[in-house]
Amino acid sequence: MSAACGTPLGLSLLVDYWLAELAPADEERVEAHLLGCASCGYELRSLVNLAGGIRRVTRKGAVRAVVTRAFLERVAADGLRVREYRVAPGGSVQCTVAPEDDLVVARLSAGLEGIGRVDLAICDDSGRERERVRDIPVSGAHGEVVFLPRTASLRAAPAGVDRLKLLAVEQGAERLLAEYIFVHTPSPAGPARG
Repeated sequence: MSAACGTPLGLSLLVDYWLAELAPADEERVEAHLLGCASCGYELRSLVNLAGGIRRVTRKGAVRAVVTRAFLERVAADGLRVREYRVAPGGSVQCTVAPEDDLVVARLSAGLEGIGRVDLAICDDSGRERERVRDIPVSGAHGEVVFLPRTASLRAAPAGVDRLKLLAVEQGAERLLAEYIFVHTPSPAGPARG
């Protein structure tokens, strides 16, 4: 085990470095630090190994998460087949998952400026909440939440309607930011994948 770092880079900086989201000057600074710091190098390797594990379970359709655009671009570059549905606030979309799809992504447009905490409520057609993804990190600059439902669950789902609700959570109260309707149609069974 290496000695602890006196000035650790921090997880968010390592993630931004790994996703190539840093400005060139910041990237050079991080690389210089990593060359001389075994502890931070170990943290970066751990992050890369974790991402590899996430990719493996993602290929099996077992992950439900909110992801960044950069993550989506990376998994597509790594060869995952991604089916995307973009939906505006109040919008509706016909959707399915094909046998060849590795991931299905809902890109939910929303006005997120000045919003601190956002939850995503997954509801049935009548609006009754079934699940909730809490404390989603959001950026007003991006203007969307990129939601990755469990692909395996979508493959098994019958025809039906889901309502997704983005909720601002402020001082213990919730405020509806936007609602999106997904009308799911099962895809015919394709070749088994493993």
